[in-house]
Amino acid sequence: MARLIHHHYSFPLLFVICMYAAFLSGVYSATFTLVNQCSYTVWPGLLSGAGTSQLPSTGLVLNPGESTSVPVPAGWSGRIWGRTFCGEDPTTGKFTCVTGDCGSGTLECNGGGAAPPATLAEFTLNGAGGLDFYDVSLVDGYNLPMLVVPQGGGSGGNCTATGCVSDLNAGCPSDLKMIGTGTNVAGECVACKSACEAFGDPRYCCSGDYSTPQTCGPSSYSEYFKSACPRAYSYAYDDGTSTFTCAAADYIINFCPTPAASQKTSGSQSVQTGGGGREVPLVTSGSDSLNRSPFFRFVPCFIATLLVVLAVFGG
Repeated sequence: MARLIHHHYSFPLLFVICMYAAFLSGVYSATFTLVNQCSYTVWPGLLSGAGTSQLPSTGLVLNPGESTSVPVPAGWSGRIWGRTFCGEDPTTGKFTCVTGDCGSGTLECNGGGAAPPATLAEFTLNGAGGLDFYDVSLVDGYNLPMLVVPQGGGSGGNCTATGCVSDLNAGCPSDLKMIGTGTNVAGECVACKSACEAFGDPRYCCSGDYSTPQTCGPSSYSEYFKSACPRAYSYAYDDGTSTFTCAAADYIINFCPTPAASQKTSGSQSVQTGGGGREVPLVTSGSDSLNRSPFFRFVPCFIATLLVVLAVFGG
């Protein structure tokens, strides 16, 4: 009799635990898909914010055309960027990058951030009102094009694609240019510095006497970034046109995006790239909301639980 009572309670207990776990997984986690459409290798770096869970990897390598998925825990905040022109010293084995280097000496960044100039994708998931907050920032300068595209988001937020799809290195003002010194990049502009990085002036850094929105405004240098990439942060207080929200979405982080790869889960929009007026269309694509639904994640778990119960009773 004791054995039968034990079996009687095992099913609802397993059922409830499985349903709860699947619900939490479906609602509060996200997947970041990193895609390299550059003609060169990119070494993504990932930095978790203070007090948030660490990601499975803090440094990756993506050859041209490659992509990878990174599971992101609930409430995560942090930054993602692309390192370029990386390699190991044949004598010391130390790993370094010409742009976006995180100073770890290895492929993994291990808590190190990007050395400017670097294009940054910034996230705070499940923040105020349950919304994800995200942006692409050029406040620390620019090293390569990047686009962030929400996928399968819920009804909250505007779920707008954002980023900088222009090549700013080609037209970078001479006093902001970062010139490469390595064997393969000697004499080339490999990144475009912010005015803060280039001059250290509080007026450009929004520091000291210029540390408020009222005292620190856009400069001719930040306008270079803003005119080419109007949805990206161009200076510290450029919030109004540069921060976006979505609810319960996955995200594609695309390095060197092309028009065909710039997609949005619903609607049809475009990102104005400035300059010659070229636009990158955000093409309507199918939603993956079924894959993210708690119900559809629950079904396999329910079947597994049922099979376990049948096996026990059948024995």
